[in-house]
Amino acid sequence: MFKPGDLVIYGGTGVCRIISVEPSSSSGEKGRLYYTLKPLYQTCTITTPVDNGKVFMRPIISKNEAEMLIDSIPSIHAEAYHSKVMRELTEHYQAILSTYDCRNLIQLTMSIYAKRQLAEAQHRKFGALDERYMKRAEDLLFGELAAALEIDRAKVQSYIADRLGNAK
Repeated sequence: MFKPGDLVIYGGTGVCRIISVEPSSSSGEKGRLYYTLKPLYQTCTITTPVDNGKVFMRPIISKNEAEMLIDSIPSIHAEAYHSKVMRELTEHYQAILSTYDCRNLIQLTMSIYAKRQLAEAQHRKFGALDERYMKRAEDLLFGELAAALEIDRAKVQSYIADRLGNAK
């Protein structure tokens, strides 16, 4: 069980801080514990049962894990995924996003970026669906990296570039 102050990944919401862990005030739910979560990058509050098995929840990665992950980016192989069937493309991207794994999110982002570069090189329009999933993957990834590294989310991309530039 998480405790107040912990940072967690809460499904598609991304990084949230646990504000409290308290029993329900509802008469039908006496004794059931609830987390109150405050997303770091949204203006809302979420209340969810501690034993909620429907929404993915895990602690964020550590600073050391984030730095090791960034250092491993040059070795990550990512191939662009192509499908003319929108449903297949959506399912492929959604399956990767729903792992909430930073390495998978990096791979997804890199593969969609490669797809965008290919489209630009061929003077073709880049798909809106690809763009949307790349942004979603970046939001989840950069949010977690920012929290783990204790930096502003807007600085994550330059942090990665600087770290990889210095590693060479």
